[in-house]
Amino acid sequence: MQWIKAYILRHKVGILMYLAFCFIFAIVLYLYRMPMEPVLYAVGLCFALALIVLAADSARYRKKAEELLWQLEAVKNGTEKLPKPEDEMERLYQMLLENAQIERARQVGEILKEKSDVTDYFTLWTHQIKTPIAAMHLLLQQEIGLQKQESGTSERVQGAGAGDLLAEEYYAQKRELESELFKVEQYVEMVLQYLRLNSSVNDFVLQEYDLDNIIRQAVRKYAPMFIRKKLSLQYSPVQAKAVTDEKWLVFVLEQILSNAIKYTAAGGVSIFMENGCLVVADTGIGILPEDLPRIFEKGYTGYNGRGDKKASGIGLYLVKMILDKLGHKVLVESGLGEGTKVKLLF
Repeated sequence: MQWIKAYILRHKVGILMYLAFCFIFAIVLYLYRMPMEPVLYAVGLCFALALIVLAADSARYRKKAEELLWQLEAVKNGTEKLPKPEDEMERLYQMLLENAQIERARQVGEILKEKSDVTDYFTLWTHQIKTPIAAMHLLLQQEIGLQKQESGTSERVQGAGAGDLLAEEYYAQKRELESELFKVEQYVEMVLQYLRLNSSVNDFVLQEYDLDNIIRQAVRKYAPMFIRKKLSLQYSPVQAKAVTDEKWLVFVLEQILSNAIKYTAAGGVSIFMENGCLVVADTGIGILPEDLPRIFEKGYTGYNGRGDKKASGIGLYLVKMILDKLGHKVLVESGLGEGTKVKLLF
């Protein structure tokens, strides 16, 4: 049987040494011309005792092997429990298995957490994307209605006043439509960056870049939002370079500008260098002191987020993750009603 073969292979050194000792004793006694009858009698007794011991030990070995086979099935439902170790070697093997199991559980936990994060984000993103899409549908319907009204009014009303009013409403709704489309583009970009950031292979390209060029890319994208909200932008060319990734740093600055514009109703945004840090400062509503330590947590929106029902708590979370991977530091200084300063240290 297979277990007998396994037992013999496991104890082959001891069995061979026992046979060798018996042979040595027989040779020594023979050389001293001792009678062979007591020699054979002693060897026979030793063999008989050895067979009894081996039989008992092999039965114990078989029982232990059957317990381990049963534990293989128990692993499937998490009820496995290793037998009590009989020697130091078995104890070390069990420690090795336990450590391997702990490491496996940790890795599985990380995978499940990443999967949960992606699922949570896509669920949140799906709900967010419905708002601008529904708004675009409504604006398009209103545009069609205005066009019909304009064509009817032009036949009934004389003078330029009614036409000017219709044109003003049309362009106002067009601007709103553009704003909603911009939000859709922003949400989609966040999804793409989130997936890239959490993938096992990233596309970071680290080299020296002019910060001025990177800042201008982010500002150009959000220029229409500054105009739409009538906010000022104070920026002088930054004469500084940094070893970073251009694409990812542009995304970081876009997220910071997005928050600055979102939570600033009057005044504007300033971008400048201060003590070696790139600073993005706004005159917005600011952040509560108790919210500051948690603003980079995934999904945390704080007091401002509760006021803005569309806040996702993902933007700053992505900012912190990206900057950590790039080896940069971020510091936020703010107070309620005092505006916010975001400092980037390269």
